Amino acid sequence: QLVESGGGSVQAGGTLRLSCAASGLTYSVNCMAWFRQAPGKEREGVAAIHVGVGRSYVADSVKGRFTSSQDSAKNTVFLQMNDLKPEDTATYFCATDSVGAFACYSGSWAARTFHYWGQGTQVTVS
Repeated sequence: QLVESGGGSVQAGGTLRLSCAASGLTYSVNCMAWFRQAPGKEREGVAAIHVGVGRSYVADSVKGRFTSSQDSAKNTVFLQMNDLKPEDTATYFCATDSVGAFACYSGSWAARTFHYWGQGTQVTVS
């Protein structure tokens, strides 16, 4: 299962750090992605990290503000979100599956790529 944490309410310009801890997965995975979904909008992939090679992807919509990192020893990935804007308000999900390294860190994936999903954590920016 995947368990996200770290969401909350912040003012514009603030920071949050989301965590996603993986445990009990039935097969080996290597690409951890972050998605977000605002009410009435499609789910958007914002970042990913290939835990094997340690390279990450960040969507253009959040580039320069969001970064993805990992703590391999704890099977945990992080989404550091800086300079948050009201348009970042959404439920944030982590997801994982086995994905080729280049595909993972080049952003060549979609929601349907991932089998495992967390429950989501709410981020509200006012």
